[in-house]
Amino acid sequence: MSDLNARLARSPVIQLALMRLRLFLREPGGLFWTFGFPIIVSFILGLAFRNKGPEPIFVAVVGGGHADELKRTIEQDPTVRVTVYSRDEAREALRLGRVSIVADESGSNGTVSYRFDDSRPESRLARLVVDNALQRAAGRSDPKGTEDSKLTEPGARYIDFLVPGLLGLGLMSTGLWGIGFSLSEMRTRKLLKRLVATPMRKSDFLFSFLVVRLFILLIEVPSFLAFAHLVFDVPIRGSLFAISAVAFMGAMTFATLGLLIASRTESSHVVSGIINVISFPMYLCSGVFFSYERFPAFLHPFIRVFPLTMLIQALRSSIIDGAALGSLLVPLFTLFAWWAACFGLALKLFRWR
Repeated sequence: MSDLNARLARSPVIQLALMRLRLFLREPGGLFWTFGFPIIVSFILGLAFRNKGPEPIFVAVVGGGHADELKRTIEQDPTVRVTVYSRDEAREALRLGRVSIVADESGSNGTVSYRFDDSRPESRLARLVVDNALQRAAGRSDPKGTEDSKLTEPGARYIDFLVPGLLGLGLMSTGLWGIGFSLSEMRTRKLLKRLVATPMRKSDFLFSFLVVRLFILLIEVPSFLAFAHLVFDVPIRGSLFAISAVAFMGAMTFATLGLLIASRTESSHVVSGIINVISFPMYLCSGVFFSYERFPAFLHPFIRVFPLTMLIQALRSSIIDGAALGSLLVPLFTLFAWWAACFGLALKLFRWR
């Protein structure tokens, strides 16, 4: 045992990892962006998308004629908020998005005219709700009885969909910015030149970044999931082993991608630009805030090979659906392929100066 401890103490990877870890722990900003910021974002978004009543539908009624009667009729639906405007004010309110639809009964034949943007889902919904209120007030009855069953089960809410996406986004950001930007800063400050004279292999130096990333991961993921579960009752249905395997593979993938980005780049400004170019499409398309299936079908094969898409899908399957590790082999293999390719290229392209 003493021989093993001695070998570990002399290992360049361990010593480099300890150096990186000390530097990280001495940077309050790095601690905040790694641990504090994801929790704050999840708290704010969780408050915004918590379970509550339906959002009110804002309607403008053009003044004059039967405007007051039309307003009272529409307001029989408790989800609608009606304001009477002049014609020009109503048109401006619709243009600026303050209302979803404009209702006008100023004509002589009693017909209600609707003005709305058909490309906006909330405007199409407003049209249905307002027209339903008016038709019912005019005596319409539905020949088919219906009833509503509201969905409130944990695991099916938007906050449950959101938490794995935010976790994946945090793993990507920490890997790209925390490692890629940090390595570029070392080159900019000429710190790498001092390491050239040491008997150190490139593989040891690069692998030390992954060791530190693993240590941070052991704190980052449990703290985030514990917060989501305690504050928003997000279910953790999968095994801890499966969730840990997915998070580990995702973190290592983006850590090696960060190493690859900064393997030769001399300017931290260039690294920042490259990180933004790489991360922004994944941020938008990989399903952090909404399903990637909303994009045109011909884009789906390209979006599915993004590492963030694979990571978020695997996290949602394991955390929310309770998927076993065996059913996650495809995303895990895809993430492993990304990791192997990025680390191999980073090792080949890395230079000290």
